[in-house]
Amino acid sequence: MERADEFRTERLLLRRWGPGDREAFSVMNSDPRVMEFLPALLSREQSDVLADRFEAHFDREGFGPWAVEVVGGPEFVGFVGLLTVSFEAHFTPAVEIGWRLASEQWGHGYATEAASAALVYGFDSLGLDEIVAFTVPANLRSQAVMERIGMVRDEAGDFDHPSLPEDSPLRWHVLYRRRSDIPGGGHRAERQKVD
Repeated sequence: MERADEFRTERLLLRRWGPGDREAFSVMNSDPRVMEFLPALLSREQSDVLADRFEAHFDREGFGPWAVEVVGGPEFVGFVGLLTVSFEAHFTPAVEIGWRLASEQWGHGYATEAASAALVYGFDSLGLDEIVAFTVPANLRSQAVMERIGMVRDEAGDFDHPSLPEDSPLRWHVLYRRRSDIPGGGHRAERQKVD
């Protein structure tokens, strides 16, 4: 398995997390626009715990959510990457792709660019057969990214997220999938590794 702690896309650097990312991560996680479709805003301490979880996932699995920075621009604009799904559902075990970007970075195509590279890494370097993504039905922005990176909605696979309370308005999730053997799946991307 090829391990990529850092790699570049056309405009972005995807890399492991550093101590300097935590303040910007905390600000992002306390932004109501960013967290609209997540259960709650996060405190600095909760943000740090989440960053620690991401780093532990890298150490354990060899992959995880990369910190994203704009080359020649902001040093931290959010995260994009792959995670082992941490709950049981009809589609697990599985690896999911996810992202979260600071609201002032929306509208530039960064999520699509970074997520496309993460998919290629998952298929080409990790040898995954399938990658999933999920969100609440109202999160049309994330669903649009899923569709732009070639994921397909699996309406029969929509599910109640088991980590959320039964009365939560965010419990129902839509499921998207992408297999490596569909057109465009498992292809080589133009990726420049950073030495």
